[in-house]
Amino acid sequence: MTDPRTPLFEQHAPGLGTVRIRPLDPAADADVLHRWVSEERAVFWGMTGLTRDEVAEIYTHMAGLDTHHAFLVTRDGAPAALLQTYEPAADRVGECYDVLPGDLGVHVLLAPAGPDGPRPGWTSALLAAMTTYALRTPDRRRLVVDPDVRNTRAIARFAREGFVRGPAVVLPEVDLPDVRLPKKHAQLAFLERTVAPPRP
Repeated sequence: MTDPRTPLFEQHAPGLGTVRIRPLDPAADADVLHRWVSEERAVFWGMTGLTRDEVAEIYTHMAGLDTHHAFLVTRDGAPAALLQTYEPAADRVGECYDVLPGDLGVHVLLAPAGPDGPRPGWTSALLAAMTTYALRTPDRRRLVVDPDVRNTRAIARFAREGFVRGPAVVLPEVDLPDVRLPKKHAQLAFLERTVAPPRP
């Protein structure tokens, strides 16, 4: 049986470290996730105020889905980001734009800067590794992101990585037994496979 903590993807960023992506372990990774989503800077992630167990429960539920997946991204073994991918047709964003074959939705939460502060070029290298991973199979042709319209830093960050701004939309509220999401004003942006960072 394959160890779920075995990296699915690895890419070296010269001068910055080695990026690895592995499946998220909802129980083992709950402490680091809860710390990240509880910070004020993660307010747009929508989990501030949740307990550690509530965060773990959300990702345990996600682990049982075929359409939504969560991954922990590390740099030289240290947690660096949370990556989530999903099928837009099986998500509320699919109600807000024309989903094309090969589309893949992506959510990204970056870890806070370490004790030495931000490292120039690191965020770009990290996002390049994640987009390369998300587009690793030939049938994936385009990535879609849906940051909150107020999250201008995320919108600008995606633009710098080649994402093209799409329409501003309103994602409908979701109120199901296992999933509760408030209405969200989002800015869609798309990254075509042809302009994604080249694979190493």
